[in-house]
Amino acid sequence: MKPVPKFEVKTPKRFKFEECLWFLDRNYDDCLLRIEKGSVFKLLKPKSGKLLVRIFTEKTKLYYEVIKGEPSQENILFLRDYITEWFDLKRDLTPFYKILNHDPYLSYMTKSYEGLRLIGIPDLFEALSWCIIGQQINLTFAYTLKRRLTENYGEKLKFKDHTYYLFPKHSVLADLTVDELRKLQFSGKKAEYIIGIAKSFSEGKINKNDLVSLPDLESKQKFLTQWKGVGIWTANYSLMKSLREPSCIPYGDVGLWNALERHRIIQNRNEKEKLTEFFEPYKGWESYLVFYLWRSLSEA
Repeated sequence: MKPVPKFEVKTPKRFKFEECLWFLDRNYDDCLLRIEKGSVFKLLKPKSGKLLVRIFTEKTKLYYEVIKGEPSQENILFLRDYITEWFDLKRDLTPFYKILNHDPYLSYMTKSYEGLRLIGIPDLFEALSWCIIGQQINLTFAYTLKRRLTENYGEKLKFKDHTYYLFPKHSVLADLTVDELRKLQFSGKKAEYIIGIAKSFSEGKINKNDLVSLPDLESKQKFLTQWKGVGIWTANYSLMKSLREPSCIPYGDVGLWNALERHRIIQNRNEKEKLTEFFEPYKGWESYLVFYLWRSLSEA
């Protein structure tokens, strides 16, 4: 059998694939990827066709290979760019680590979580949909709903003993009825929100490029929160994960509150002034700080 060619992805100084794998492999049954023996298998869709890719490391270097699909030059570059964006590989974490090292509560993170990257969701529709799915339910059930939605309405590829999925297109979900989603155990409101967002994308009312072009974080938040089902938490999470907005704080996030209380940064959830004061030194790095605080919950 002809060997599968591998391609290297350039990584920055502070990058550790094992730390990123921790985030991707938290036993939540994510239907959009599979992890086996230190490798990530993921189905992706370039301009045409589908690509099953394996991402892995060898001697600290990051590589990917096309397991199924056409490894054309265009597709190889698409995969390189996708992986770079997904793992946020163009960002220098040195300034963030300098701030952390002076934090009496959190300085341990630069060693304990060294190389952890803010794993993104490059597709804005997927990011918004995932936020809506996860509203007011625990993560385990959120991943269950995501799997049901994806298995029923997403594209798939079978390879050997596994089936790989793409998150459903907005054009597909836009044509669904509330009853169809309720059969998957979505609440009526949540079904309305997802279908409504899907229609807005399909009609061109929401577009990632247009959102990126807005002048500041506040205008992006204002744009997103005009749509039903998108509150400030959903807007901030989506901007953090899809647009890489550096200053997003998903206020009201249970995990964030738990991490802050665990580190004794706040004593109760009404200490808004203390919370603002805590984030002040991290201007421009709030999103990363939140991500590292979420990471700390695994130590609880």
